[in-house]
Order: sequence, then C-alpha cells, then structure tokens
Amino acid sequence: MPHTKSTLSLPHLILAILVTLVWGSNFVVIHIGLEHFPPILFAALRFLFVFFPLCFFLKRPKVPIKDIAFYGILVGAGQFGLLFTAMKLGLSPGLASLIMQVQVFFTIGLAMVVSGEKVAKYQIFALLIAASGLVLIGIKGGGEATPIALTLAITGSFCWAVSNIVIRKTPNVNTLSYVVWGGLFAFPALLLYSYFTEGGSQIFATITNANLEAWAALLWQSVGNSMFGYAAWGFLLGRYKAAAVAPLALLVPISGIGASVVLLHETLPVWKNVASGLVLAGLAINTFWGRVRAN
Repeated sequence: MPHTKSTLSLPHLILAILVTLVWGSNFVVIHIGLEHFPPILFAALRFLFVFFPLCFFLKRPKVPIKDIAFYGILVGAGQFGLLFTAMKLGLSPGLASLIMQVQVFFTIGLAMVVSGEKVAKYQIFALLIAASGLVLIGIKGGGEATPIALTLAITGSFCWAVSNIVIRKTPNVNTLSYVVWGGLFAFPALLLYSYFTEGGSQIFATITNANLEAWAALLWQSVGNSMFGYAAWGFLLGRYKAAAVAPLALLVPISGIGASVVLLHETLPVWKNVASGLVLAGLAINTFWGRVRAN
C-alpha cells in the first residue's frame, strides 16, 4: 500500500542521506550564485534549466495540470524565491540550511491533517531531541540574519512542506517528471517577478556578464539539487510515511554547516558540535528504533 511503511529499507536510507548531503552543500552553492545573480532571476534560471532539456525526454506526469502548476509555484516562487531573497538579505548558508528544515514539522503536521497519518511515540521523542538541537543552533546563530530574512525563510519552508503533500497525492507518479514539468510554471512566474522587481536591464546585464563560476552554481542548482534531490525525495515520500522520511531532512543543516566550514571557512564552535549531536541522535532514534523493535 502506498506511503504506509514507517521504516526505510537500507538502500532507501542511503539514498535519503545522499540527498541531504547534496541539499546541505547546496546552500554554499547558493551563496556563491547570489554573488553573481539577483535572487529572483537566479531562481528563475534554475527552473528554466530544470525544465529544459528534460521536457523533451520525460512525458508530463498523469496528474491534473493544476497539481503540477501548484507544485511548480510552491517550489519555485515559494520555496526558492523566498529562500534566495532571504540569503541575499544576509541569511548565512548554515543558518539557512537550518531554517528550511522547519518543513519537517510542517510536513508531518500537514500529513496528519490531510491524510490522517499517525505518529508513533518514539518518533515524537526523536523529533523533540532533534528539535532541541535546532533550537540551540537558532539561539546561537540568530544574530546572523534580520527578522525579515528569517520570516522569508520560514515561509519558504512552509511552501516546501505543502509541495511535499501535493506530490504525495499520487505516490506512483514519476517524481522526476513531476519536478521537471513543475519548472514550466515556476520559471515564468519567477521571471515576471524578476522583471518587475529587479529590472529588465539588470536581467540582461547579469546574463551576458555571468562567468563560469556563476553558470556552474546555476548548473548545480538545476541538476544536483532539483533533478536528483527532489526526484529522489518525492520517490521516498511516495513510499513511506511522512514521519519516516521528513525527519531525515534534519541532516541538511549538519551538512550545510560542514560545507560552510570547509568552503567558506566559517568557525565551528562547541555549541555547533553539541547541536549537531542532538540532531543526529534524534535522527538515529527515528530511523532505527522501528527496525530494532521489529527485530
């Protein structure tokens, strides 16, 4: 039966962890890209290259067109348009990777409301432990962003959660096709928004003057983060309960902070290590407790 399993198989667990590593390091890539592109244009180009050229190889998923449009707008203008703007306003890559994971709690809550899914007691306990780590990171890192930037990022994380629920309505759909065709609706909405807020002349100047580093950051956004990441995540959400999959996204701030330390030379004080340990402990309980109890 679709998305009723509560424990991931080992291959699917490895896939989920790989996705979180890609998503975590991606916040550093976003930081680099925003040094070359204005935020809304950067998001628009990302989804343009998600749609082309794969639209010629993947058929439109057999779901209502309104669902694809809703998904594309949520992920495009909602999640990434708001996230990129927040980071342009000063939200650091490490903190951005943390704030976006509020979607974990949004996703589980929406699944309970929409699908009537039940959450096991050990999963609640695991989420509380992981959440304590997130709270610690938020308290210590709160000075790295303005309130408006934090608000935009949290709103973007809610859009991500709603998009998770949309794609789970049809668990057997080709998720890569869903992501690609969602770009058909995300790109024009973002481009129009960019034109009115960032200006046509800046769009033209940015594209014509972009260097190799800028295009490499954009390519990673479309191929690594979107085509691979969202296709794999949608695949998992279509086969397991939200409470089994969504908490694994809490690994993203860990890899995001790690990538920031290695690539941007951010400091790694003791509190970040403690917070990371709490998040990993919560994830371990959520991921392995059901398997241990079953055995």
